[in-house]
Amino acid sequence: MEERQGPKKVDPEAGSGAATDPAEFSRGYRHYVLGVLLFVYAINILDRQILGILMEPIRLELDLSDTQLGFLSGIAFALFYATLGIPIARLADRTSRTGVISISIAAWSAMTAVCGLAVNFWQLLAARIGVAVGEAGGSPPSHSLLADYFKEHERATALGIFSIGGPLGVMIGLFIGGWMNEWFGWRVTFILVGVPGVLVALVVWLTVREPPKGALDGQSPPQQSSVTEVFRFMWSQRAFRLMSLGAALQAFVGYGLVQWYPVFFIRVHGMGTGELGTWLALIFGIGGGIGTFFGGYLADRLAHRTRRWYLWLPMIGTALGTPFYLGVFFAPTAAGAFLFLMIPAVLANCFLGPVFSSTQGLVPAHMRATAAAVLLFIINMIGLGLGPQIVGLLSDLLRPAFDVDSIRYALFLVSLVTLAGAAMFWMAARTLEADLDRAAAYGKANP
Repeated sequence: MEERQGPKKVDPEAGSGAATDPAEFSRGYRHYVLGVLLFVYAINILDRQILGILMEPIRLELDLSDTQLGFLSGIAFALFYATLGIPIARLADRTSRTGVISISIAAWSAMTAVCGLAVNFWQLLAARIGVAVGEAGGSPPSHSLLADYFKEHERATALGIFSIGGPLGVMIGLFIGGWMNEWFGWRVTFILVGVPGVLVALVVWLTVREPPKGALDGQSPPQQSSVTEVFRFMWSQRAFRLMSLGAALQAFVGYGLVQWYPVFFIRVHGMGTGELGTWLALIFGIGGGIGTFFGGYLADRLAHRTRRWYLWLPMIGTALGTPFYLGVFFAPTAAGAFLFLMIPAVLANCFLGPVFSSTQGLVPAHMRATAAAVLLFIINMIGLGLGPQIVGLLSDLLRPAFDVDSIRYALFLVSLVTLAGAAMFWMAARTLEADLDRAAAYGKANP
């Protein structure tokens, strides 16, 4: 079949490309789209997490507390990112998902560059809110697009590969951010990492086509469904309720730890941002990428026996990784801490592909972008919003007793929450198969 990777025809009503029969897409083109969206997600995470490696120099220059830093990287960002994700996803469900993604990339990239111009806490806060508003339109439409490019038995693998953009973005951000800060300072770092996103927005607009929603699942989705209908259906799925809570608790730990690891190693082990960024980039880039890919891949393979493996695998990975945090935070040397960190860096990311894939299967096709936004709302309000903030608060509260070691104990206490996340995945798996079948039947019965 002829490859279809050239510039697409623009539909004025759709915004960035007319819908095309998915049967016309070659295997190569589908993988091309997956690669582009993976790179988009990497930029999304890079621009979101770049603050982590820069927090200590920003704190010193702007005279901020750990609580303020936690607010910048947590609640202030998550509130706008998670809340606006739902209406933007509704727009994507009704119009062009590629158009929404393109505009969003350009917006968050520009606001990342603006962060470098801030001269006080309030200006930096306003710029970070701008990044959050732009990034709200990135992931939900991407999840929905991939669900229409890949069939059910391929989706966890595809979404697992897509999710590699997370550790890839963290890796690039830590490495580039660490050395750029030493060479040029944190202001120039923000500007240099923000500008290239505008070019990526053009690539998405010109080369990624819009497939019809639900065609691969034999569904002919209605033109529109109410937000109330989407919420009611999703919340009626017990597997979704428990799975989303498990993912949120895992994200609470993940965001809280990743955002504050640089501060921990700088304060406790006396490392510089360049060397530290290199080590963390390798650990989270390689380890996180391995865990993210194999989480989705193994779930698709094991699901041929029972689809409960889509949640059993996250449960096992989450539980097995927890004991290693003791070594990370209490090893006497930085080298020892890095060795312990390699294990949870792999295991903590294995839930992404299976959870994202299960969410797409737990709703009819015409609800998929909104479903992804609802999942991300829950994950980000609890995980991104509270994780970094709670670490900062605990660090400030423990400082009178433990001085610089307060960050060590704050991070360790937060890491234990992963056990509660594993319990949620286990309970969600019990009704997963029945809830997946119910969603498929609902979509076919409501064309």
